[in-house]
Amino acid sequence: MVEGGCVEAELQGLAMAGATALVGLIVSEGFERAKSGLARLFGRGASGEAAEEELQAAHEDLTRARAVGDVGAQSDVQARLQHRLEGVFREDPDAAGELARLLSELAPDASHAFVNLVSGGVNLAPVFQSSPISGDIHFHVPSAPSSATGDRVRPDQVPVVTGTFSNRTVQLGDLEAWLGMLAGDSGSVGVRVLSGLPGVGKSALAWRCAERVKGLFPDGQLYVDFATLRDLVTPMTGPGGDVSEALAMCLRGLRGLSGGDFGIPDSLLDRANLFRSRTAGLRILLVLDDVNQAAQVRALIPKGAGSAVLATSQGTIGELALDGGTRFVPVKPLDVHGGLELLKDRCGAEAVEAEPEAAERLVRLCDGLPVALQVAAARLVGDSLSMAELAAELDDETGRLAGLALDGEESSVSAVLGPSYRLLPPDAARLYRLLGWLPFGLFDAGVAAVAAGTDPGSAKRLLGVLAKAGLVEKAHDKRYRMHDLVRLHARERAAEEEPQTEQSALTQRVGTHYLVLTAFADRALRRERLRIADLEDLLRDAADPFAAADGPPPLEWLDAERSAILAVLRDAVRHELHTLAWRLAESFSVLFLYHRYLRAWTETLELGIEAAEAAVAAADTAGEMEEATAGGARLRSLLSRPLIDLGQNNRAGEQLQRAVELAEATDRLDLRASVQEFLGRYLEIVDPSEAAGAYRRSLQLNEQAGETRGVALATFFLGRALDARGDHAEAMALLRRAQRDLENREEPDLRMAARVKAAIGVVHGHLGDTGQAIHDLREAIRELAGVADGMQYEAQARVRLAGLAEQAGGQEELVRECLSRAAGINDALGNQRLAEELRRRLTDLDR
Repeated sequence: MVEGGCVEAELQGLAMAGATALVGLIVSEGFERAKSGLARLFGRGASGEAAEEELQAAHEDLTRARAVGDVGAQSDVQARLQHRLEGVFREDPDAAGELARLLSELAPDASHAFVNLVSGGVNLAPVFQSSPISGDIHFHVPSAPSSATGDRVRPDQVPVVTGTFSNRTVQLGDLEAWLGMLAGDSGSVGVRVLSGLPGVGKSALAWRCAERVKGLFPDGQLYVDFATLRDLVTPMTGPGGDVSEALAMCLRGLRGLSGGDFGIPDSLLDRANLFRSRTAGLRILLVLDDVNQAAQVRALIPKGAGSAVLATSQGTIGELALDGGTRFVPVKPLDVHGGLELLKDRCGAEAVEAEPEAAERLVRLCDGLPVALQVAAARLVGDSLSMAELAAELDDETGRLAGLALDGEESSVSAVLGPSYRLLPPDAARLYRLLGWLPFGLFDAGVAAVAAGTDPGSAKRLLGVLAKAGLVEKAHDKRYRMHDLVRLHARERAAEEEPQTEQSALTQRVGTHYLVLTAFADRALRRERLRIADLEDLLRDAADPFAAADGPPPLEWLDAERSAILAVLRDAVRHELHTLAWRLAESFSVLFLYHRYLRAWTETLELGIEAAEAAVAAADTAGEMEEATAGGARLRSLLSRPLIDLGQNNRAGEQLQRAVELAEATDRLDLRASVQEFLGRYLEIVDPSEAAGAYRRSLQLNEQAGETRGVALATFFLGRALDARGDHAEAMALLRRAQRDLENREEPDLRMAARVKAAIGVVHGHLGDTGQAIHDLREAIRELAGVADGMQYEAQARVRLAGLAEQAGGQEELVRECLSRAAGINDALGNQRLAEELRRRLTDLDR
């Protein structure tokens, strides 16, 4: 005979996991290969007629439902498959093992939960005590004893999910499979904590899961909302008041409404003991919303085997992580696909498909938070807005929270985040507010410390408090992330509660922090470089992270932080921190000399120029005025480079003309020499006959200033200009001199030396020595490919090599290889104009 009265519940758990895996297989490319095996399994017994047609119908129904985003229809098919599997497993326990083998072969990613149920030693089906069953699976389910009390009713307290539940299908399936495993375990009680920031959908996921697994818990489901209990607790209640009341609620729920609090002890300890006694013979599910203390979970873990606790929390509670049976399940914001599915549920698939780009923009502006997306959907429908209209409104950060509100009420995001913020201790609340003023959402503890004006140790401690509250999350690279809408809420609180001068002071602190670091990174990449800003006092007592043995590579750090640095630079200009802004723009430009992000480089320099001009106007001393004037000249000459690459030659010429004027107004020979060098590079494009004159002036000024590296660079550019106008012998002599000077320096400039070698190869080609020219260019390409900052010049050398090879004839493959590689490099560098030009040349080769 079958032992126990809960076999059907356990079969339901097994069939539920199997149906979830089947859905993944049926909509995959492996369905056709699996169809015959599935048909044999479904065709067992009297219920197996037309099994293949049944599976094909499921496939068509699922495909159609997925195409239109009909989540309800997909759930219907899954329920149909679950019911079918229950019948199959009831008739033949061996069928589960056969299905597990089939799924693990054809759909391993979708089936791990079901396969674990079957093969992981968990028994989920009836064992017949009179004789063994052949096959891989043995079912042993203990009965769920009846309550000893006569007045107990089966509680069903978990709130229902209103509206269509979409997304989270993988997490939902994993939770259901875990609960199914618990149902068949004779001695285990499980705990899972769904963690994530407020409004991310933790409660909805827990409620939906509870709704789907009712059959696994014959003694009912209990529910406690700790957010509500916290509001009810008063100082008179004493510590643990919310836990004590939660225990009383559960004890009342276990016996029904009759009797009120009669028989419920007054003390927390006695209530906990009674709760364990009452649940010892029961199989129940407890859903605990918004826990923030380990005691809130531990006191409510039932004693009955097969029971479970499903809690939600805004952060990871460290004490619970020490419990062997507790696992945390992170619930992240929705990705674009998930957010679009939610909008389709609320607004209709037609509305989303009519404006796909605007719909995706809305998902990103709502930061993937379901609570924000739901308000956005309500506004789309209620206010008769188009997706594009609402996206345009929310695009302005200053009004985004107000835009995520209904009928003028407090925005849902503010309402959701408010309670978490109000529970923060004062120092953590202040850090939260100040982090809202950061113009970026990803930062390390050092930035947080500077923002708050505290030390890194204190900042880490406070960040831990914010992480526990779910207001920041720790990223994998030891940095912290504050999601955009959370940051806007923090900024809203800062505007209300911080002094008016604090935002500008914070920008000064954070901007100076990044100025110091970019200056150190600049110097780590090359000590010998023209720099206008005098930062010696600022750097003297600061720690250089790039000088440490385990310090970050400076170029990689600059690249990783470029969005944050540019955002800080914008804020510095907005807050009229003129000197800080132009100095930061100058130091930050080193990144773009290596990685030519042309748009970001252009914006950086334009912001720096604006700040330098304002600094000149606001200068209090002649020294301040001269330094800012020189800074403006330097930044304008640098700006000519991205403008030329973007094809904006007229603007580049205007910037250089002004740079020459500003440089001549200073006594800095090195600056005037550098500006003439940039002018020469511009003239090479617009008026080559004049380029050599600019380079000769640069060479003379560098020699007067004693700038030996500047002399070598000017010599290189002069030699290249002379070669272009036909003076090949003089060009070769100058280039060989420049190559020696660059290679034999105390700090060898390998990138520039390789560029000179490429230019020497070009001169050999002009002199008719094609073989030597190709050899030199190949060597230069190899050397440029070996330095981190040589990509652009590698591309230039490849283009020159392609031209030589094409001219020599018979080397079509070399021509194609060089042009293709050069086009790919320019794509990576953001120079789409040149990349397209090179691809046109490749196309012409095929004609």
